[in-house]
Amino acid sequence: MRAAVCRSFGAPLSIETVRLADPGPGEVKIAIKACAICHSDIVYADGGWGGEPPMVLGHEAAGVVEQTGSGVRGIAPGDHVVVTLIRSCGCCHYCSGGHQVLCEEVFPLDRRSAILGQDGTGLVQGLRTGAFAEKVVVERSQVAVISRDIAFDSASLLACGVITGFGAVTNTAQVPAGSHVAVIGCGGVGLNAIQGAAACAARTITAIDLSDAKLDAAKRFGATLAVNPAHGDPRDALMAITEGRGADFVFVTVGAKSAIDGASQYITRNGTIVIVGMPPLGVTGEYDPGTLAGWSQKIVGSKMGSSRVSRDIPYLAALYQSGRLKLDELITGRYPLDGINEAIESTRRGEALRNVIVFD
Repeated sequence: MRAAVCRSFGAPLSIETVRLADPGPGEVKIAIKACAICHSDIVYADGGWGGEPPMVLGHEAAGVVEQTGSGVRGIAPGDHVVVTLIRSCGCCHYCSGGHQVLCEEVFPLDRRSAILGQDGTGLVQGLRTGAFAEKVVVERSQVAVISRDIAFDSASLLACGVITGFGAVTNTAQVPAGSHVAVIGCGGVGLNAIQGAAACAARTITAIDLSDAKLDAAKRFGATLAVNPAHGDPRDALMAITEGRGADFVFVTVGAKSAIDGASQYITRNGTIVIVGMPPLGVTGEYDPGTLAGWSQKIVGSKMGSSRVSRDIPYLAALYQSGRLKLDELITGRYPLDGINEAIESTRRGEALRNVIVFD
């Protein structure tokens, strides 16, 4: 099969022929039909989170089940599925508490790679998925069956960008109706945080971004106010619509130190900052602990929107089918596998909400 392989950090991905192992017990083999490009793939390809190349990246995918290993239930060959990076055992300390994204189980695929080079050596299965390839083998818990009526390119977005942004609002923060919400960063994750805030009936949703084009998109996705810091002070604009108090919740959806450090200026007393975007290793944030304690403010993290794959992806797919969740509008460009480096560079330049690799 063909795959886009990251041979060295910072270099273009190379299109190579690799081999894929058969699925073991509890594993599923899937023919990938679409895989969106997430900024996490770019951070990894640039070496921002370490790791050892060669690796196959790509983790926001959808496809068709080809084969299931022994013991797999509820998934059969021919099923249309979304493929996520979330592996969960369902019974460890964290899974038992409803936090599947923090599962502590070590799975067979964590010990060995299903992707093999022509010489038989294993390639790193990037972000537990490796979906910049024609086929993948993943753990059963990473897979959610969806309706055959949903196009693969739109469905792929549910695997990461949508559950991360939407879930940060609805699962992690559980934003109450009538809240004032601000979202810093209006890429794919930020727009879905905006959709989540709208679904929670937030009173106001302030979008903050340096791109006017992304702010225009934010308005289409439900933002009530859009502010570019290059053209005006977001804090002044936010205070004007919140009677001088600030936002109840601020979602930082980009992994930039400036965005993380600046979030505290927007929150009210008893307000909450939710860190969604993940910066490269070594980046630290700064805050005033006196104000944090004196005003009962909170800073919380949100990994993958605190999502439960078997619950959240079917729910979001149903919202999409009923017209209450935008997916098609998130796709900026569609590329063949051979065009993956062009798609990545477009994303890196900030030109895309989501570029998607589409497989024949």
